[in-house]
Amino acid sequence: MTVHPTSIVEDGAVLGPGVEIGPFCHVGPRVTLGEGVRLVSHVSIAGITSLGARSIIYSQAVLGGDGQIRGNDFGEGRLEIGEDCVLREMVTMNVGSRKGGGVTKVGARGYFMVSSHVGHDCVVGNDVTLANSAILGGHVSVGDRAIFGGLVAVQQFCRVGKGAMVGGLSGVNRDVIPYAMAFGDHVELAGLNLIGLKRSGMSREAINALRGAYRHIFYGAGGHIAARAREARARWPNVPQVGEVVDFILADAKQELCQARRRGAPT
Repeated sequence: MTVHPTSIVEDGAVLGPGVEIGPFCHVGPRVTLGEGVRLVSHVSIAGITSLGARSIIYSQAVLGGDGQIRGNDFGEGRLEIGEDCVLREMVTMNVGSRKGGGVTKVGARGYFMVSSHVGHDCVVGNDVTLANSAILGGHVSVGDRAIFGGLVAVQQFCRVGKGAMVGGLSGVNRDVIPYAMAFGDHVELAGLNLIGLKRSGMSREAINALRGAYRHIFYGAGGHIAARAREARARWPNVPQVGEVVDFILADAKQELCQARRRGAPT
């Protein structure tokens, strides 16, 4: 373990073996750094914050700050960051709030580029990527392997499903289903994230089933979208990825569901 002499590590902080703290960092008294965590320089970590093993935090990142809520008086919020994450320059992540259950959770192997932000009470899955200046408002839920382009803004309480991709400069004010692509200042679905599906190793049969289910749910004739989602589950009962999409659509949610572009069904 090495701590640069210009850095401050307050009494009570827990540092795992192999931690490296570079110059001009501040680590608060209720912070836990896992084995091999590296703070490059000028990093501030406050609150009840834990970083998973081997995570790397770059200059000017601020972690564990209070939730950005008017009149916030909750001093027991937590921030939990998983193993092997990379947080680039000026990334900010806030602790949870009283209203949101008190904890912000970020999974393992996340990659958060310059000036990206994770707001209070977010739940972020594993292998998630936020490009430069992408921001998650409070209470946002993000599934595993989701990708956000630069300058994406996600509204409070929105859900972005597993394996989804949100294009740069998009405003996410609706829930984005798993495995989809979404674009626009008020996002619309633009089909499935086929490149991501192939890279994930998903079988051709599962991808074809997802494509069929997507066409049926968003471009099928008659009935409500929830009814067409149930029909898709019945048509492809042995494809778990279709089930994930259906469960996402049928779940209780605080935001509307992002709809597909009305320019003809994708092939």
